[in-house]
Amino acid sequence: MGPLASAASAALLLIAPFDQALVSPSSCLSHSFYGNYRSSLNTYQSVFLPDTACLNSFTDSNLAGEAHLTQITRHESAQRLVWIEKEAVEASLINAEKGSMDGFFKHFGTVDVPGIERQKTLSLPSHPSYELLYQTPDALLVSVPQEEVYGIDLILPRFWKSTILPPSPVNYIPVPPEAVEPIRKVLSKLRFNPDVAAIVNNISIAQMKSDIRYLTGEDGKSGIVSRHSFTPGAIQAAEWIKAQVEKSGAECELWTFMYGITPNVICRYKSTVPSDTRVIISGHYDSRGSFGSTRAPGGDDDGSGTTSILAISRVIARKRLRFHTNVELIAFGGEEQGRLGSIAYARKLRETGEKVALIVQADMLAYRSPEEPLQLGLPETIGTPEATQLVANISEIYSPELTIGYSAACCSDHQSFHDLGYPGTQVFERAGPIADPFYHNSGDLSDRDGYSFEQLYAISKVQFATLLHTAGFELPRKH
Repeated sequence: MGPLASAASAALLLIAPFDQALVSPSSCLSHSFYGNYRSSLNTYQSVFLPDTACLNSFTDSNLAGEAHLTQITRHESAQRLVWIEKEAVEASLINAEKGSMDGFFKHFGTVDVPGIERQKTLSLPSHPSYELLYQTPDALLVSVPQEEVYGIDLILPRFWKSTILPPSPVNYIPVPPEAVEPIRKVLSKLRFNPDVAAIVNNISIAQMKSDIRYLTGEDGKSGIVSRHSFTPGAIQAAEWIKAQVEKSGAECELWTFMYGITPNVICRYKSTVPSDTRVIISGHYDSRGSFGSTRAPGGDDDGSGTTSILAISRVIARKRLRFHTNVELIAFGGEEQGRLGSIAYARKLRETGEKVALIVQADMLAYRSPEEPLQLGLPETIGTPEATQLVANISEIYSPELTIGYSAACCSDHQSFHDLGYPGTQVFERAGPIADPFYHNSGDLSDRDGYSFEQLYAISKVQFATLLHTAGFELPRKH
């Protein structure tokens, strides 16, 4: 235990490959657990802030492999820890990208990063505000001043994203088998339903075009320039989304989770029979431009997912649908700053003992390269396998035009629920990594090559059919 003991101090950071034994209730490390984060394409690391006594109870074999121990020299209430990771993006886009992490590193001074196996010193331009604590080719962990933490996306290159670690330890909550059983039952009974087909085919592509053009400002009427989480355009979009979904009979609220940041738009349909759970279909309506550019239209990311939610609500209104399970259509805010809105809402549900039968998050549905077929990408890693299989099976039934595959592009707001033991999955625009050349770019509009409303329509049908089969529904009686 030499390396561990020698580095021990009042503020220690331990990063180790995820191992469920380390976060089980019987492990002292479980009391200092701050979450799991991706360090490479399919590798996740657990972050701990342990005390010396806990560390000394472990042998080197307990933490075998690539475990790292670091002293945090600036660890007080004025600092927050932020995990930064490289997105799964097509190599051609990365090679064409002029920006790099060099500009981000100007926020660091000379940093000494001790590890269990080796010492690593990075000589960087002097700047006192950030501290680098951990680094791989695809990930960083940094300590950031509290007043700067929510604007970190403005200085990150567009193919990197950040997640703010919680201010205090969290419990590791795997999705329990009993939470997955209702999804298994839906899977076992899944058959083509002509009523479901008639309902989902009622989605209007013309209306989706109108909706997305409002959100991006392309209609020349909304005046929205940016839906970045701290802009007036995001607030305007939130109020407009709320008003549109309320027309379908939903009870909607703008749920403020943090002062100064755009709220979650949460719309609820109460079940017609007693129900103690809910099915959630979600997207995020905030957007990100080119290095914080004043223009951030977010046509694909994630105006497409938001438009899908609006399309579903409009059909609910036209068909006068009622559900047998509580249903929520949610447009989250703050996703681009690290899933802030969905983390806050998922924690609220967990703290109050609420149940979630399923969440399906829609994030980036509309881009299609001309030489590729219409596609549906499902998550390779974060998500409940049974939920992902259900979506795949439903796609084959109601949107057979989609080629189904798996993507390492991860993770969106469904992860906030998955991390708290709720079953969920994500729908994405393609198999493989992100390929949209206007991803996190101020040119992310709908009127451009590759923006496919046919694909958006097909994936929206899959989401809607998943909702109908999982929640149960009824149509008005014919007289």
